Amino acid sequence: MLVQSAGNFRRPILKFSELGLSDSLLKAIKRSGYEEATPIQEQTIPMVLKGQDVIGQAQTGTGKTAAFGLPIIEHVDTDNPNIQAIIISPTRELAIQTQEELFRLGKDKHVRVQVVYGGADIRRQIRNLKQHPQILVGTPGRLRDHLNRHTVKLDHIKTLVLDEADEMLNMGFLDDIEAIIDQTPADRQTLLFSATMPPEIKKIGVKFMTDPTMVRIKAKELTTDLVDQYYVKARDYEKFDIMTRLIDVQDPDLTIVFGRTKRRVDELSRGLVARGYNAAGIHGDLSQDRRTKIMKKFKHGELDILVATDVAARGLAISGVTHVYNYDIPSDPDSYVHRIGRTGRAGHHGVSLTFVTPNEMDYLREIEKLTRVRMLPLKPPTAEEAFKGQVASAFNDIDELISQDSTERYQEAAEKLLATHDATDLVAALLNEMTKEPASDVPVKITPERPLPRRNHRNGRSGHGYRGPRDHRHNNYGGHRRRNRDGHSRSRRHDNHGKNHSSRHAFNIRHRED
Repeated sequence: MLVQSAGNFRRPILKFSELGLSDSLLKAIKRSGYEEATPIQEQTIPMVLKGQDVIGQAQTGTGKTAAFGLPIIEHVDTDNPNIQAIIISPTRELAIQTQEELFRLGKDKHVRVQVVYGGADIRRQIRNLKQHPQILVGTPGRLRDHLNRHTVKLDHIKTLVLDEADEMLNMGFLDDIEAIIDQTPADRQTLLFSATMPPEIKKIGVKFMTDPTMVRIKAKELTTDLVDQYYVKARDYEKFDIMTRLIDVQDPDLTIVFGRTKRRVDELSRGLVARGYNAAGIHGDLSQDRRTKIMKKFKHGELDILVATDVAARGLAISGVTHVYNYDIPSDPDSYVHRIGRTGRAGHHGVSLTFVTPNEMDYLREIEKLTRVRMLPLKPPTAEEAFKGQVASAFNDIDELISQDSTERYQEAAEKLLATHDATDLVAALLNEMTKEPASDVPVKITPERPLPRRNHRNGRSGHGYRGPRDHRHNNYGGHRRRNRDGHSRSRRHDNHGKNHSSRHAFNIRHRED
């Protein structure tokens, strides 16, 4: 039996202090900089504290980890050395991030949290498990490995969480999940979170849960008004050059580029590096150590562009992502919702741009039907327009450099250069160094992927709604201005030798005129 939550009605946003949490947890929440609960948190936390089973429809970035994590930590008995809560996650990255967040939130209460996942040394995990964690986070396959080795026992579990349940079903983990659940007590509390709610998810609720309450985000809330959604219609062989021009023009701070296949991710990341961008790619074939290092660099702002497959980027919670580029349009609308959930977080504006080939327009309309938002078309900038943007950006960087006090030590050297060179030649050389090589000088070939099959046309038009133009604080043509932590306009560029370049762009993309 599924009980629909009455929490979908509009009501004042609650503060965490109103949700019945202990002082130690409120202290951890305050330290993290949060005061008001998100909708999924304010509806879920009280029910979990009461011991109810909950099905929550929430995408990444809505605060669902804290929604189940805070009440779990509240219930943990720190004098009990047994595993009292288990969280099952579809990917290594999501499992690691969940463990890190729960560790931070439970630090004041001294709750022990461990994570287990494939691709890592299982012997080290076994040693860590001997420290008696009270909360265990893991991927389905590795959890089953530990159960088979009898290095994990779940007979004292109070709460079980299925996180990103739709993705775990898509990845074929249903048998693993059932085997894990069979090892837990029948009277446990079960929580299930999913960005989408296909019939298979509801079947899990009926089979493994006791009168679960459904906390549902309305369809119009699946994508946020903080994300401006655009598309560019282009042939497959045109997309890479267009994307690099758009990057030059929009000059994003942190960017995620989604590719459909591992080969696509490898080729895109290599091509971006060849053209001087600070980029790297992740997918399932990379070693866990390599993926962890790339993600650490991206989180710390040492990497500008992350290229990823859907599975590799699932559940990533990276603050500060300003742009999401869908180099390949996803084959299902739900994946689109997951992708653009990486930007427009914590009250900040973001941009999503989707490349679509002419025969993929039906997929675009299906996405619009689900999200109830019509994407706006963009006309790609020309190579000359992108170059002008780079030059205008370089002007801004030079102004910043001149304003710094550290230039005084170079006065004598500057005078010597002016005595032997024309000032115009010196400035031109500086601009040449601060802008990128023409794309035509660095040809990049991206192997075409098999096109998506055409969707069957139905009679009549799709009934998706259009919200109309939205008032956002960005430029007129789909580009947000990027700022670094101290408010200055900066961008790291890398040439083929790893040399840092700076670049800022004042050029605006034009809307496509139909």
